[in-house]
Amino acid sequence: MKFPIALQPYTIREELKQDFLGSFTKVAEIGYQAVEAGPPPAGVTIDEMKAHFDELGLQVMGCHAGLDQLTDENERKALVDFLELFGARYVALSYRFESREAVLEAAKRFNAVGGALRERGIQFLYHNHDWEFNEFDGESALDILLQATDPELVKLELDVYWAQKGGVDPAAYIRKLKGRCPVLHVKDMEPGDERFFAEVGEGVLDFAAILAAAEDIGTEWLVVEQDACRRSPFESIAISYNNLSRMGVAAQ
Repeated sequence: MKFPIALQPYTIREELKQDFLGSFTKVAEIGYQAVEAGPPPAGVTIDEMKAHFDELGLQVMGCHAGLDQLTDENERKALVDFLELFGARYVALSYRFESREAVLEAAKRFNAVGGALRERGIQFLYHNHDWEFNEFDGESALDILLQATDPELVKLELDVYWAQKGGVDPAAYIRKLKGRCPVLHVKDMEPGDERFFAEVGEGVLDFAAILAAAEDIGTEWLVVEQDACRRSPFESIAISYNNLSRMGVAAQ
């Protein structure tokens, strides 16, 4: 059971503001093979980013984007051009639903975006938080969404921390997603009522079960993300990467 390990750079967002390219050097030095990152900020060109990543041997495996960005034809084209340049395959999106009707309406838009992305060889992913496990008429918003979307056009980037916080067993939920969850967001949860974010392997989540389930359903990537850290974010992402390596699941 081996997975390539990527980092979601939201974890080091403040560090990126200070030194965009240098921060990715540190990410590569830790051992990460890829990041889930979009185009660079003002002051850094796409060509400069590409040259730096090539030098580091660091991939871009995908990025996150907003629905308006993905719906606008020109903005979507610019983003996909960036992803193609870096050899990336995924675009993930998060959303919020207040009713069953809102889920069904979003599902139509997600199918349309997923179809447009698929024409360019990019897979659309939905990234959950905990609120997708709220129920409407006895069904969770996420279950409704998965049923209402085309499984080829809309796949899932399941975030295991948010699934646990939403009240489900992440490993059991993953097993429902065969062929539909190519990317897993991994972070851990501290014990106690606060349920604060923790480095992978340092909290209460059962990663042995989670990773076994991910292997069984065909998950391709693990993406480390930690929304907030009690220590230096670079220290946190190193702990997560090293713990995954010790678990024997980090592809070299």
